[in-house]
Amino acid sequence: VQLVESGGGLVQPGGSLRLSCAASGTIFSIIAMGWYRQAPGKQRELVAVISSGGRTTYADSVKGRFTISRDNAKNTVALQMNSLRSEDTAVYYCTAVASTSEVVPKTTYWGQGTQVTVSS
Repeated sequence: VQLVESGGGLVQPGGSLRLSCAASGTIFSIIAMGWYRQAPGKQRELVAVISSGGRTTYADSVKGRFTISRDNAKNTVALQMNSLRSEDTAVYYCTAVASTSEVVPKTTYWGQGTQVTVSS
């Protein structure tokens, strides 16, 4: 399973960005998709995750500002980020928990990451 992110960039504080991620390859099922981020000198942290049934979980720091959505038919996930702050600056990674066949256990896959910089 390959994950390809797009949509990162430079934005001013208070601005918005939309990240997208598409999964491709041999996919039997995707249990959950989501986003993590890693700022310089910090550990990778959960931003938001969405299950195949649409259940969402957000980090407290992004609640009310970020919205995760998913298209199960297209195997895509998006992260709408509003009211961005300097502390949101990080590399954002798409992740998916998926299986490639009925008999293969689920595995966590990662994208290559996309840089989000919030600065004036």
